[in-house]
Amino acid sequence: MEFFDLMSISHRYMEILNPSTPEKIIKLGKILKLKKGNRVIDFGCGCAEPLTIWAEEFGITGIGIDISKDFCDRAKKKLGGRRLSDQIEIVCSPADDYVFEEGAFDAATCIGATFIWGGYKQTIQAMKRAIHQNGRLGIGETHWLSNQVNPEYAQKQTTTHTEPELTQITRDEGFELEYIIRASHNDWDRYISDGWYGLIRWLEENSTHPDYEQVFKHFRTDQDDYLKFQNQYMGWAMYCLAPMKSRPKGSQL
Repeated sequence: MEFFDLMSISHRYMEILNPSTPEKIIKLGKILKLKKGNRVIDFGCGCAEPLTIWAEEFGITGIGIDISKDFCDRAKKKLGGRRLSDQIEIVCSPADDYVFEEGAFDAATCIGATFIWGGYKQTIQAMKRAIHQNGRLGIGETHWLSNQVNPEYAQKQTTTHTEPELTQITRDEGFELEYIIRASHNDWDRYISDGWYGLIRWLEENSTHPDYEQVFKHFRTDQDDYLKFQNQYMGWAMYCLAPMKSRPKGSQL
């Protein structure tokens, strides 16, 4: 069973596939300055819940790209049922393969999927080509809660940074960290527990499946990592990045 098959199982009872809420997604949209007629491109869009929320709340149009056929099918069904198919296009493709029109979007987002390009820095480098000079980026990303992380867990999370490190990367790539919308402990527990719920339901329904042991091992590993390490050492937030403006001559920091 492939990674995205496991994701389909664990995420099958979720609409927002991250530790966030509709209210926080709307808040991100406001900070991104979304309004009617804006174009948004969302890389790793999952079931397109953020795009759906923004289309209904702000009247945006947009494109969502995701590699998972299951997530794309769910997104298209949802958009059709809410009469948003004319506003939001879903492309089932590896996001890093998708050829977009450079400078054509008011906002570009990647909420919890920076693995597409291999990390936070590479994500900014890829997405900033999509937005015009006044466009903004929205990135959902993990971060270390301290510099003292259990070495066993840190070795599994080699692309995770502290927030000061994320901020410096942001500046190095020509942006300012404008806003943080942080996941609470309840958001984390809801997201992780919904994943366990999906996995256990699948295990109950598929006791003779040839991949049963793999799914069971994935469930146990995910649960142990969260309770032993992730809950203590790792946070998650959505970061809004605004383009850095040149300072007037003679001005000082």
